[in-house]
Amino acid sequence: MPIEASPGQGEGAGTMEPPPGDSDPRPDPQGLVYVVTGGCGFLGSHLVQLLLEQEPELGELRVFDLRIDPDVVPASHGGRVRVRLVQGDVGDAGAVGRVLAGADVVLHAASLVDVWGRASPEAIARVNVQGTKNVIAGCRARGVRCLLYTSSMEVVGPNARGDPFLRGDEDSPYPVRHTEPYPLSKAQAERLVLEANGSPVAGGGRLVTVALRPTGIYGERHPLMAQFYRRGRAAGGWLPRTLPPHAEHGRVYAGNVAWMHVLAARAARQRPGTVAGEVFFCYDASPYAAYEDFNMLLLGPAGLRLGGPRPPPALLALLAHLNAGLRALLRPLCPYAPLLNPYTLAVGSTPFSVRTDKAQRRFGYRPLFSWEQARRRTVSWIRQLDATSQP
Repeated sequence: MPIEASPGQGEGAGTMEPPPGDSDPRPDPQGLVYVVTGGCGFLGSHLVQLLLEQEPELGELRVFDLRIDPDVVPASHGGRVRVRLVQGDVGDAGAVGRVLAGADVVLHAASLVDVWGRASPEAIARVNVQGTKNVIAGCRARGVRCLLYTSSMEVVGPNARGDPFLRGDEDSPYPVRHTEPYPLSKAQAERLVLEANGSPVAGGGRLVTVALRPTGIYGERHPLMAQFYRRGRAAGGWLPRTLPPHAEHGRVYAGNVAWMHVLAARAARQRPGTVAGEVFFCYDASPYAAYEDFNMLLLGPAGLRLGGPRPPPALLALLAHLNAGLRALLRPLCPYAPLLNPYTLAVGSTPFSVRTDKAQRRFGYRPLFSWEQARRRTVSWIRQLDATSQP
Protein backbone atom coordinates (compact mmCIF):
# COMPACT_ATOMS: atom_id res chain seq x y z
CA MET A 1 0.00 0.00 0.00
CA PRO A 2 1.79 3.18 -1.10
CA ILE A 3 1.18 5.46 1.87
CA GLU A 4 3.71 8.25 2.33
CA ALA A 5 3.98 10.57 5.31
CA SER A 6 5.44 14.02 5.74
CA PRO A 7 7.93 14.94 8.50
CA GLY A 8 6.38 15.02 11.95
CA GLN A 9 4.57 11.72 11.44
CA GLY A 10 5.10 8.99 13.99
CA GLU A 11 7.17 5.95 13.13
CA GLY A 12 5.65 3.04 11.27
CA ALA A 13 3.16 5.02 9.22
CA GLY A 14 4.94 4.88 5.90
CA THR A 15 7.80 6.33 3.93
CA MET A 16 8.93 9.67 5.33
CA GLU A 17 9.26 12.45 2.78
CA PRO A 18 8.64 16.19 2.42
CA PRO A 19 5.31 17.54 1.25
CA PRO A 20 4.94 18.30 -2.46
CA GLY A 21 6.42 21.53 -3.70
CA ASP A 22 7.97 23.28 -6.65
CA SER A 23 11.09 21.09 -6.62
CA ASP A 24 9.36 17.73 -6.20
CA PRO A 25 11.32 15.43 -8.56
CA ARG A 26 8.82 12.57 -8.77
CA PRO A 27 6.77 11.92 -11.91
CA ASP A 28 3.22 13.20 -12.15
CA PRO A 29 0.58 10.75 -10.87
CA GLN A 30 -1.57 8.85 -13.33
CA GLY A 31 -4.91 10.48 -12.67
CA LEU A 32 -6.31 13.40 -10.75
CA VAL A 33 -4.72 14.84 -7.61
CA TYR A 34 -7.11 15.55 -4.75
CA VAL A 35 -6.23 17.35 -1.51
CA VAL A 36 -8.41 16.87 1.57
CA THR A 37 -7.74 19.41 4.31
CA GLY A 38 -8.70 18.10 7.72
CA GLY A 39 -8.51 14.64 6.21
CA CYS A 40 -7.74 12.90 9.50
CA GLY A 41 -10.78 14.28 11.29
CA PHE A 42 -14.26 12.84 11.65
CA LEU A 43 -15.73 13.86 8.30
CA GLY A 44 -12.30 13.94 6.64
CA SER A 45 -11.81 10.24 7.28
CA HIS A 46 -15.06 9.51 5.44
CA LEU A 47 -13.99 11.75 2.56
CA VAL A 48 -10.73 9.83 2.27
CA GLN A 49 -12.49 6.46 2.28
CA LEU A 50 -15.14 7.45 -0.29
CA LEU A 51 -12.60 9.01 -2.65
CA LEU A 52 -10.49 5.87 -2.58
CA GLU A 53 -13.53 3.66 -3.13
CA GLN A 54 -15.66 5.74 -5.50
CA GLU A 55 -13.51 8.09 -7.59
CA PRO A 56 -12.08 6.08 -10.52
CA GLU A 57 -10.08 9.03 -11.88
CA LEU A 58 -8.18 9.54 -8.64
CA GLY A 59 -4.44 9.15 -9.04
CA GLU A 60 -3.08 10.78 -5.89
CA LEU A 61 -4.72 11.70 -2.61
CA ARG A 62 -3.04 14.14 -0.23
CA VAL A 63 -4.42 14.07 3.29
CA PHE A 64 -3.51 17.35 4.96
CA ASP A 65 -4.03 17.72 8.69
CA LEU A 66 -2.44 19.13 11.81
CA ARG A 67 -2.49 15.68 13.42
CA ILE A 68 -1.80 12.72 11.16
CA ASP A 69 -3.65 9.43 11.67
CA PRO A 70 -2.64 6.59 9.30
CA ASP A 71 -5.81 4.70 10.24
CA VAL A 72 -7.90 7.00 8.01
CA VAL A 73 -6.61 5.01 5.02
CA PRO A 74 -8.78 1.86 4.80
CA ALA A 75 -6.97 -1.46 5.07
CA SER A 76 -8.83 -2.52 1.92
CA HIS A 77 -7.06 0.15 -0.14
CA GLY A 78 -5.34 -1.85 -2.83
CA GLY A 79 -2.60 0.58 -3.82
CA ARG A 80 -4.01 1.90 -7.11
CA VAL A 81 -3.85 5.44 -5.71
CA ARG A 82 -0.82 7.09 -4.14
CA VAL A 83 -1.85 8.33 -0.68
CA ARG A 84 0.27 11.00 0.97
CA LEU A 85 -0.22 12.00 4.59
CA VAL A 86 0.97 15.59 4.94
CA GLN A 87 1.20 17.17 8.36
CA GLY A 88 0.44 20.87 8.31
CA ASP A 89 -1.70 23.75 9.51
CA VAL A 90 -4.26 25.54 7.31
CA GLY A 91 -3.32 28.68 9.21
CA ASP A 92 0.16 28.44 7.63
CA ALA A 93 -0.13 29.92 4.13
CA GLY A 94 3.21 28.46 3.05
CA ALA A 95 2.27 24.92 4.08
CA VAL A 96 -1.08 25.23 2.32
CA GLY A 97 0.57 26.49 -0.87
CA ARG A 98 3.03 23.61 -0.90
CA VAL A 99 0.43 20.87 -0.45
CA LEU A 100 -1.71 22.33 -3.24
CA ALA A 101 1.10 22.28 -5.81
CA GLY A 102 -0.08 20.27 -8.81
CA ALA A 103 -3.52 19.53 -7.34
CA ASP A 104 -6.70 19.36 -9.40
CA VAL A 105 -9.36 19.42 -6.67
CA VAL A 106 -9.39 20.61 -3.06
CA LEU A 107 -11.94 19.40 -0.52
CA HIS A 108 -11.57 21.92 2.30
CA ALA A 109 -12.95 20.18 5.38
CA ALA A 110 -10.46 21.47 7.96
CA SER A 111 -12.31 23.31 10.70
CA LEU A 112 -12.08 24.09 14.38
CA VAL A 113 -15.51 23.01 15.62
CA ASP A 114 -16.19 24.50 19.03
CA VAL A 115 -19.57 25.58 20.39
CA TRP A 116 -18.59 24.97 24.02
CA GLY A 117 -15.96 27.67 24.58
CA ARG A 118 -12.91 25.43 24.68
CA ALA A 119 -11.04 27.52 22.11
CA SER A 120 -10.67 31.27 21.95
CA PRO A 121 -12.53 33.27 19.27
CA GLU A 122 -9.13 34.17 17.82
CA ALA A 123 -8.14 30.50 17.48
CA ILE A 124 -11.44 29.66 15.78
CA ALA A 125 -11.08 32.56 13.35
CA ARG A 126 -7.48 31.62 12.56
CA VAL A 127 -8.42 28.11 11.45
CA ASN A 128 -11.85 28.65 9.96
CA VAL A 129 -11.51 32.10 8.38
CA GLN A 130 -7.80 32.71 7.83
CA GLY A 131 -7.30 29.05 6.95
CA THR A 132 -9.98 29.36 4.27
CA LYS A 133 -8.35 32.53 2.94
CA ASN A 134 -5.08 30.60 2.70
CA VAL A 135 -6.75 27.74 0.81
CA ILE A 136 -8.38 30.14 -1.66
CA ALA A 137 -5.10 31.99 -2.19
CA GLY A 138 -3.27 28.68 -2.61
CA CYS A 139 -5.76 27.53 -5.24
CA ARG A 140 -5.30 30.76 -7.20
CA ALA A 141 -1.52 30.69 -6.97
CA ARG A 142 -1.16 26.98 -7.75
CA GLY A 143 -3.66 26.76 -10.59
CA VAL A 144 -6.22 24.62 -8.76
CA ARG A 145 -9.57 25.00 -10.51
CA CYS A 146 -11.99 23.19 -8.18
CA LEU A 147 -12.57 24.04 -4.51
CA LEU A 148 -15.30 22.45 -2.41
CA TYR A 149 -15.91 23.83 1.05
CA THR A 150 -17.50 21.90 3.91
CA SER A 151 -19.76 24.52 5.44
CA SER A 152 -22.36 23.95 8.17
CA MET A 153 -26.07 24.27 8.84
CA GLU A 154 -25.05 26.78 11.53
CA VAL A 155 -24.31 29.27 8.78
CA VAL A 156 -28.12 29.50 8.57
CA GLY A 157 -29.07 28.90 12.19
CA PRO A 158 -30.68 28.27 14.55
CA ASN A 159 -30.83 31.81 15.86
CA ALA A 160 -30.87 32.88 19.49
CA ARG A 161 -34.65 33.52 19.41
CA GLY A 162 -35.41 29.89 18.68
CA ASP A 163 -37.20 30.52 15.37
CA PRO A 164 -37.87 27.12 13.76
CA PHE A 165 -36.49 26.12 10.38
CA LEU A 166 -38.75 23.20 9.49
CA ARG A 167 -37.86 21.20 6.39
CA GLY A 168 -36.55 24.24 4.59
CA ASP A 169 -34.35 24.34 1.53
CA GLU A 170 -31.47 26.45 0.24
CA ASP A 171 -33.82 29.31 -0.66
CA SER A 172 -35.92 29.37 2.52
CA PRO A 173 -35.69 32.73 4.32
CA TYR A 174 -34.51 32.66 7.91
CA PRO A 175 -33.59 35.56 10.21
CA VAL A 176 -30.14 34.92 11.60
CA ARG A 177 -27.61 37.06 13.40
CA HIS A 178 -24.44 35.29 14.46
CA THR A 179 -23.23 35.98 17.99
CA GLU A 180 -21.05 32.91 18.65
CA PRO A 181 -17.52 32.55 17.24
CA TYR A 182 -17.98 29.18 15.52
CA PRO A 183 -21.10 29.84 13.40
CA LEU A 184 -19.82 33.34 12.65
CA SER A 185 -16.53 31.92 11.39
CA LYS A 186 -18.27 29.34 9.20
CA ALA A 187 -20.55 32.01 7.69
CA GLN A 188 -17.56 34.23 6.94
CA ALA A 189 -15.60 31.37 5.41
CA GLU A 190 -18.52 30.24 3.26
CA ARG A 191 -18.96 33.77 1.95
CA LEU A 192 -15.25 33.96 1.08
CA VAL A 193 -15.46 30.69 -0.85
CA LEU A 194 -18.53 31.68 -2.83
CA GLU A 195 -17.10 35.13 -3.62
CA ALA A 196 -13.96 33.44 -4.97
CA ASN A 197 -15.96 31.58 -7.60
CA GLY A 198 -14.88 32.61 -11.08
CA SER A 199 -11.63 34.22 -9.98
CA PRO A 200 -8.62 33.58 -12.26
CA VAL A 201 -6.04 30.95 -11.33
CA ALA A 202 -2.41 30.62 -12.31
CA GLY A 203 -1.86 28.94 -15.66
CA GLY A 204 -5.23 30.03 -17.03
CA GLY A 205 -8.81 29.14 -16.29
CA ARG A 206 -11.04 30.16 -13.42
CA LEU A 207 -11.79 28.79 -9.99
CA VAL A 208 -15.03 26.85 -9.47
CA THR A 209 -16.19 26.92 -5.86
CA VAL A 210 -19.01 25.02 -4.14
CA ALA A 211 -20.22 25.06 -0.52
CA LEU A 212 -21.89 22.04 1.09
CA ARG A 213 -23.86 22.51 4.31
CA PRO A 214 -24.36 19.35 6.38
CA THR A 215 -27.02 19.29 9.06
CA GLY A 216 -26.11 17.33 12.19
CA ILE A 217 -23.62 14.69 11.03
CA TYR A 218 -23.39 11.27 12.66
CA GLY A 219 -21.39 8.15 11.93
CA GLU A 220 -18.21 6.29 12.74
CA ARG A 221 -15.49 8.30 14.48
CA HIS A 222 -17.92 10.97 15.70
CA PRO A 223 -16.20 12.32 18.84
CA LEU A 224 -19.32 13.62 20.58
CA MET A 225 -21.21 10.36 20.03
CA ALA A 226 -18.26 8.51 21.53
CA GLN A 227 -18.34 10.87 24.50
CA PHE A 228 -22.07 10.28 25.03
CA TYR A 229 -21.57 6.53 24.89
CA ARG A 230 -18.70 6.47 27.37
CA ARG A 231 -20.53 8.75 29.78
CA GLY A 232 -23.58 6.53 29.60
CA ARG A 233 -21.56 3.40 30.20
CA ALA A 234 -19.84 5.01 33.19
CA ALA A 235 -23.29 5.90 34.60
CA GLY A 236 -24.55 2.33 34.45
CA GLY A 237 -26.06 2.47 30.99
CA TRP A 238 -28.12 5.64 31.46
CA LEU A 239 -28.10 9.08 29.88
CA PRO A 240 -30.11 11.95 31.38
CA ARG A 241 -33.03 13.53 29.55
CA THR A 242 -32.39 17.22 29.05
CA LEU A 243 -33.64 18.65 25.74
CA PRO A 244 -37.25 19.27 24.63
CA PRO A 245 -38.80 16.12 23.10
CA HIS A 246 -40.55 17.75 20.14
CA ALA A 247 -37.81 19.86 18.52
CA GLU A 248 -37.38 18.15 15.15
CA HIS A 249 -33.82 17.96 13.85
CA GLY A 250 -32.39 16.85 10.54
CA ARG A 251 -29.41 14.51 10.70
CA VAL A 252 -27.24 13.10 7.93
CA TYR A 253 -24.79 10.19 7.79
CA ALA A 254 -21.13 11.13 7.32
CA GLY A 255 -20.72 8.63 4.48
CA ASN A 256 -23.49 10.35 2.52
CA VAL A 257 -21.99 13.79 3.21
CA ALA A 258 -18.70 12.46 1.82
CA TRP A 259 -20.49 10.98 -1.19
CA MET A 260 -22.09 14.34 -1.93
CA HIS A 261 -18.62 15.90 -1.88
CA VAL A 262 -17.35 13.29 -4.36
CA LEU A 263 -20.23 13.90 -6.76
CA ALA A 264 -20.11 17.68 -6.43
CA ALA A 265 -16.37 17.66 -7.13
CA ARG A 266 -17.00 15.53 -10.20
CA ALA A 267 -19.61 18.02 -11.40
CA ALA A 268 -17.29 20.96 -10.71
CA ARG A 269 -14.73 19.41 -13.05
CA GLN A 270 -17.03 18.11 -15.77
CA ARG A 271 -20.11 20.37 -15.67
CA PRO A 272 -19.09 23.46 -13.71
CA GLY A 273 -22.15 25.45 -14.73
CA THR A 274 -24.36 23.16 -12.64
CA VAL A 275 -22.62 23.87 -9.33
CA ALA A 276 -20.33 26.92 -9.63
CA GLY A 277 -20.86 29.40 -6.81
CA GLU A 278 -23.73 27.36 -5.36
CA VAL A 279 -24.68 26.19 -1.87
CA PHE A 280 -26.16 22.75 -1.20
CA PHE A 281 -27.62 21.29 1.97
CA CYS A 282 -26.41 17.75 2.69
CA TYR A 283 -29.26 15.32 3.28
CA ASP A 284 -30.25 11.67 3.17
CA ALA A 285 -33.04 9.38 4.40
CA SER A 286 -32.17 9.59 8.10
CA PRO A 287 -35.38 10.11 10.10
CA TYR A 288 -36.40 13.48 11.50
CA ALA A 289 -36.35 13.33 15.30
CA ALA A 290 -35.57 15.32 18.40
CA TYR A 291 -31.83 15.43 19.11
CA GLU A 292 -31.76 12.99 22.03
CA ASP A 293 -34.32 10.68 20.46
CA PHE A 294 -32.22 10.37 17.32
CA ASN A 295 -29.09 9.70 19.36
CA MET A 296 -30.90 6.85 21.11
CA LEU A 297 -31.63 5.24 17.73
CA LEU A 298 -27.86 4.72 17.65
CA LEU A 299 -26.96 4.44 21.33
CA GLY A 300 -29.95 2.30 22.32
CA PRO A 301 -28.86 -0.78 20.34
CA ALA A 302 -25.45 -0.36 22.00
CA GLY A 303 -27.02 -0.75 25.44
CA LEU A 304 -27.85 2.78 26.63
CA ARG A 305 -31.18 4.20 27.79
CA LEU A 306 -32.56 7.65 28.54
CA GLY A 307 -33.61 8.04 32.16
CA GLY A 308 -34.66 10.45 34.87
CA PRO A 309 -37.07 13.37 34.73
CA ARG A 310 -36.60 16.05 32.10
CA PRO A 311 -35.67 19.38 33.75
CA PRO A 312 -38.18 22.22 33.32
CA PRO A 313 -37.13 24.60 30.51
CA ALA A 314 -36.62 27.49 32.93
CA LEU A 315 -34.25 25.41 35.07
CA LEU A 316 -32.36 24.22 32.00
CA ALA A 317 -31.95 27.81 30.81
CA LEU A 318 -30.71 28.86 34.24
CA LEU A 319 -28.14 26.03 34.28
CA ALA A 320 -26.97 26.96 30.80
CA HIS A 321 -26.40 30.59 31.79
CA LEU A 322 -24.68 29.55 35.03
CA ASN A 323 -22.32 27.36 33.01
CA ALA A 324 -21.56 30.29 30.71
CA GLY A 325 -20.83 32.52 33.70
CA LEU A 326 -18.57 29.95 35.33
CA ARG A 327 -16.74 29.44 32.05
CA ALA A 328 -16.00 33.16 31.84
CA LEU A 329 -14.87 33.35 35.48
CA LEU A 330 -12.66 30.26 35.33
CA ARG A 331 -11.11 30.87 31.90
CA PRO A 332 -7.98 32.58 33.32
CA LEU A 333 -7.47 29.76 35.83
CA CYS A 334 -8.53 26.49 34.24
CA PRO A 335 -10.50 25.14 31.28
CA TYR A 336 -14.21 24.79 31.97
CA ALA A 337 -16.38 24.07 28.95
CA PRO A 338 -19.45 21.93 29.75
CA LEU A 339 -21.67 20.72 26.93
CA LEU A 340 -24.62 22.80 28.13
CA ASN A 341 -24.50 26.54 27.51
CA PRO A 342 -27.04 29.04 26.11
CA TYR A 343 -25.98 28.43 22.52
CA THR A 344 -25.97 24.62 22.63
CA LEU A 345 -29.32 24.75 24.44
CA ALA A 346 -30.73 26.93 21.65
CA VAL A 347 -29.37 24.56 18.99
CA GLY A 348 -30.79 21.47 20.70
CA SER A 349 -34.14 23.08 21.49
CA THR A 350 -34.90 24.72 18.14
CA PRO A 351 -36.63 22.69 15.40
CA PHE A 352 -34.19 22.69 12.48
CA SER A 353 -34.48 20.32 9.52
CA VAL A 354 -34.14 20.43 5.75
CA ARG A 355 -36.03 18.99 2.81
CA THR A 356 -34.48 19.62 -0.58
CA ASP A 357 -33.56 17.88 -3.81
CA LYS A 358 -31.25 20.55 -5.19
CA ALA A 359 -28.19 18.26 -5.13
CA GLN A 360 -30.12 15.56 -6.96
CA ARG A 361 -31.31 18.01 -9.62
CA ARG A 362 -27.96 19.68 -10.14
CA PHE A 363 -25.51 16.78 -10.04
CA GLY A 364 -27.44 13.54 -9.59
CA TYR A 365 -26.89 13.01 -5.89
CA ARG A 366 -28.71 10.13 -4.24
CA PRO A 367 -27.64 8.77 -0.84
CA LEU A 368 -25.05 6.03 -1.20
CA PHE A 369 -26.05 4.55 2.17
CA SER A 370 -29.63 3.85 3.25
CA TRP A 371 -30.76 4.78 6.75
CA GLU A 372 -30.58 1.10 7.73
CA GLN A 373 -27.01 0.80 6.45
CA ALA A 374 -25.94 4.05 8.09
CA ARG A 375 -27.47 3.02 11.40
CA ARG A 376 -25.94 -0.45 11.28
CA ARG A 377 -22.46 0.88 10.52
CA THR A 378 -22.66 3.50 13.27
CA VAL A 379 -23.99 1.11 15.90
CA SER A 380 -21.27 -1.41 15.05
CA TRP A 381 -18.63 1.27 15.58
CA ILE A 382 -20.20 2.37 18.89
CA ARG A 383 -20.17 -1.19 20.20
CA GLN A 384 -16.45 -1.40 19.49
CA LEU A 385 -15.65 1.67 21.62
CA ASP A 386 -15.31 -0.43 24.76
CA ALA A 387 -12.31 -2.14 23.21
CA THR A 388 -10.47 1.03 22.19
CA SER A 389 -9.42 4.29 23.78
CA GLN A 390 -9.83 6.24 20.55
CA PRO A 391 -13.12 7.55 19.14
